[in-house]
Order: sequence, then structure tokens, then C-alpha cells
Amino acid sequence: MSDTRLRIELRDPDTRALPTLLSAECEAESGRGMTLVDAVTDRWGVILRADSKVVWCELTTDLTGPNGHTNSPRVAHAEEYLTLYGTARHPRPTGSGRLSVAVAEEAAIDLISDVLHWLRAHGCDPDEVLDRAQTHFEAGLSGVG
Repeated sequence: MSDTRLRIELRDPDTRALPTLLSAECEAESGRGMTLVDAVTDRWGVILRADSKVVWCELTTDLTGPNGHTNSPRVAHAEEYLTLYGTARHPRPTGSGRLSVAVAEEAAIDLISDVLHWLRAHGCDPDEVLDRAQTHFEAGLSGVG
């Protein structure tokens, strides 16, 4: 992710030929690759290196900010909780930035697991709570509730 764009890169060891936009005929068996990339992406380019080239493209996402998500209060709250939970379970050296998405995902899994244990210890049915939570989640996606 780069701000609100998803960047895709492909490394190619062959530096002899650069990708180009071609006007391929209907029956042609090649020559459409970069035309497709150009049609579906917002921008693309090539980075030449000494031993390879990197062809990249970027797609605009529905994200509204560089923090990696829409400006939803629920998402912001969850990120705060996961940062606290993840830091408590896996302390990091001082000065490191926000949790990476992979670390936050593991923190979310740990948190959900711990909450399920807490529910069972208090006589609740974890499966029923998960079903209700899924219903709340789906209602939030459709704009209801």
C-alpha cells in the first residue's frame, strides 16, 4: 500500500526489452499484456536496475486515508484496541511505528480467542456470540445499524 493506492511490482531479470503498449490485432496471440495493465490501472512504469527491471502498476482503492482504511469510527477503535493488545502481548522496541497489518491480524486472532475463552468461562456460548457478532458486522457493511 502506498497512501490510498495498491502497488503491484514484478521483477524481471531480462533488462534487454522494456514493456511497451502495442496495438494488437484481434487474432494476435501476444501483445496485449501492457494494454490490459494500462486499461485497468491508474498508472504504471518501469524501474531499471543493474541486474533486472521492475515493472509496477498502481490501483486506486476505496481507502480514504494513508492509515490503510476508511474513516470509520469502528475501524479506528478496533485499530486502537489491537495496537494496545498487540503491544501488551508482543512488546516492541521504543520508537517503532504502528503495528503492521500482519502483526495486527495476529493480535486480532489472539484477542478474539481470548474473548471466546472469557465467554465460555462466564457460561456464555461462544458460537452464539460469534453468530451475533457476524450479524452486527454484516449489518454495518450494508449501512443498517
